[in-house]
Amino acid sequence: MEQSVVHNALFEDPDFPADSRSLFSDLHSSTPVSKFSDDIIWMRPQEVSQQPRLFSENLQENHVKQGILGDCWFLCACAALQCNDHLLKQVIPSGQATWGEKEYNGCFLFRFWQFGRWVEVVVDDRLPCINAKLCFSRCQCQDVFWIALLEKAYAKLNGTYERLWAGQVCEALVDLCGGVAKRWKLKASEKEECETDASGSNLEKFNLSDIVDNCMMSCCVHSSHRGSLGEYHAFVVMEHVSLRKMCGDNLVLLRIRNPWGRRCWNGPWKVDGDGWEQLDPEIALPLRSRVEEGEFWVDEIEFGKEFDEVTVAYPFSTEGHMKSLWTGANLSFSQQVYSSWIKDRTAGGSRNSNSFSCNPKFWLNIQEVGEVLLCLHQWELYRSQKNSWISLPVQRREASRHRCDHLTKHHAIGFHVWKVKKKRFNLPRTLQEAPCLSTLCHAYEREVSVHCVLSPGYYLVIPSIFQQGLEGRFLMRAFSIGQLSLSEVKLPDIQYPANVKNDAEWETISFDGQWLKGNSAGGSRNFSTHFANPIVPFKVNSGTGKTTLKIVLQQHCQTGKCHAIGFHIYQVASNTDLNKCLKDQEPIKSCTPHRYTEEISIMCVLSPGNYVIIPSTYEPDCVGFFTVSIATRIDR
Repeated sequence: MEQSVVHNALFEDPDFPADSRSLFSDLHSSTPVSKFSDDIIWMRPQEVSQQPRLFSENLQENHVKQGILGDCWFLCACAALQCNDHLLKQVIPSGQATWGEKEYNGCFLFRFWQFGRWVEVVVDDRLPCINAKLCFSRCQCQDVFWIALLEKAYAKLNGTYERLWAGQVCEALVDLCGGVAKRWKLKASEKEECETDASGSNLEKFNLSDIVDNCMMSCCVHSSHRGSLGEYHAFVVMEHVSLRKMCGDNLVLLRIRNPWGRRCWNGPWKVDGDGWEQLDPEIALPLRSRVEEGEFWVDEIEFGKEFDEVTVAYPFSTEGHMKSLWTGANLSFSQQVYSSWIKDRTAGGSRNSNSFSCNPKFWLNIQEVGEVLLCLHQWELYRSQKNSWISLPVQRREASRHRCDHLTKHHAIGFHVWKVKKKRFNLPRTLQEAPCLSTLCHAYEREVSVHCVLSPGYYLVIPSIFQQGLEGRFLMRAFSIGQLSLSEVKLPDIQYPANVKNDAEWETISFDGQWLKGNSAGGSRNFSTHFANPIVPFKVNSGTGKTTLKIVLQQHCQTGKCHAIGFHIYQVASNTDLNKCLKDQEPIKSCTPHRYTEEISIMCVLSPGNYVIIPSTYEPDCVGFFTVSIATRIDR
C-alpha cells in the first residue's frame, strides 16, 4: 500500500477527493442524492464516533443499513462476505492499522475482482456525512465502519458514489467474490426468461432450502404487491425453515432482511400477524424472537407472489474453491482466456450472420467426465477513467463519464459449443451441425453462463455478440471438478525468430497467481526463499518433436508502481517431489534479468516433457497479482 503521508499527517486521497467530484458524475446530477449536496460534509470515523472500529465481535452489530444512496444491490451482495471468512479477507485484507493504533494513518486497502483479476483500491477514511452522521451506508452499530469504507472504495472503483445508484446484485457479487452468480425471474414472460437465464436453468430444479443454507441469496421487487416493500429494491434471504402447521399441513418460511434496516412487511407473518396462530407456540416463539431490526418472515407462496427476481452466488469452500450450485462439489480446476471482438476481423455476429465463423474460437479440452461451468464475461461499455489499472479504448473515454443504462452498458452476448475431433477439425462442416451446448439466446448481461456435464474430448467454443460488427473485450472462463484446458486459436502479435514461420495457429492458455508476503513472494534465485514462489506447471506433448512456445509474464499493477519481475523454466520428471527436484537443477530457460515493467516474454523451443515456470519479483515479500500465458504453436 503506497500513499502520501508527511509528518504524521493523515492520508488524503488525491484521486478521490472529499468533495462533489467524488459524489456526482457531472454537474447536472439527476439522482435524489443531488438535493443533499449542500448538506454533505466529509468526516473521519473518529470525528463521528468516540470508539470507531472496523468490525465488531458482535455479528449483529456488523449488519448493513442503507442510507440515502440507492445502492441496495451492492449492500445485499456484501452479505456474502459476512458468510465466508476467506472472501472477507480477500476483499478487506486483515492487519490494517485502525483508529487508536500507532500505525494508523487514515488509509485503507480493499480488493475487487475486475475482468478476471483482483485489483487493489486505496482510499482515505473521510466519509460523507449529514449532521455529523454517515449519510450513505452504515452498520447496525454506528461505531463500526467496514461497510462505509468498502462502499467508498467501490464508489472510487466505479468513478463516483452516484454511479452506485441502481445496479444488479449479480454483478456486485462477482466483483466481491470473483466467482459466478445466477439470476432468475420469478415472474417473467418467455422473452424475459430467455434474457435473464441464459443458461437455460430453472429455479424449480433446485431445493430452495439447499440454496439458502449454502449460498448467498438475494431477492428483489420491481413493484410491491402489498405496497410496503418499495419499488426496484433488493433484499437478502437470511434463512429457510420447513415446518408443520397445527392442522398437519406443511409450511415453508423464509426470513428476509431489508437493507433499509426497518420492517416493511404487512403480510400474515409480520411480528403480530395472524399467521403465527397456525403454529404451535413452542415453535412460533423462537422464530419470532430470531427476527432482528429490518427483518421479517414470509411463507413460500407469498415469496413467489411478492418478489420478482432471485439472485444466487455460487458458494465457496473455506479453502477458497468455488463449489457447484447443483451438487456442492468443488470446482477445483479453472482457466480463463482474454480475447476481443474487432470490427471487420472478429466481430462476426450471431449464427444468423454469414460471418459468424469469424468470431474468436476456443478449444476446450475435457480430460474426465464431470460437471463443467462455462462463462462468457464482457467488459462493460463504460468504466471509470480514474483508475489507471482499468483502462478503456481512447474512443470510449468520453462516453464513460456518464452513467449508461443497463442496455447500453452491455452488448447482447452468447456462445455455442460443438464437440470436435481436434486433429480432423473442419470449421465449415462443424458449423453446419447443431451445437451440443449453448446459451438459449443472446442476453444484455455482463456475464452469461452454462452449466453442464461433459464427456472427455475436445470442444469448440464460439462466443459472439448478436449484432455483427460491434466491438468489445471479453473473458472466457471455465470451471470443472476435473482437469481441463481452455485455449484460443490465434496468432500472437510477436516478433518471430528467422527459423519460425509466422503463419501458424497458436493455442494459448493462461494461469493467474499471486505473490503473498511471507508466503509465496520468494524473490529471485539470489534468495534462499526463491522456491516459495508460485509454480506454474505445463506440458509439451509427445509425438510432435520440438515445439515453439511464447511465454509471457504480466503483473497487474498501477502505472509507475511495478515490481522488477522475471521467470525461470525447469524441466521436471512426472510424479516427482518438485521442491527437492528444482533445488538440485538449473533452469533450462530464463527470462532475466528482472525488469521494472508490466510484461516480459521469451520465445523458446522445447522438447516433449513436463515443465514448470517459476515467476518472481526480484526482491522477496513484494506483493502482487500476475498472469502467465503460454502460447503453443500448432502444427497441422
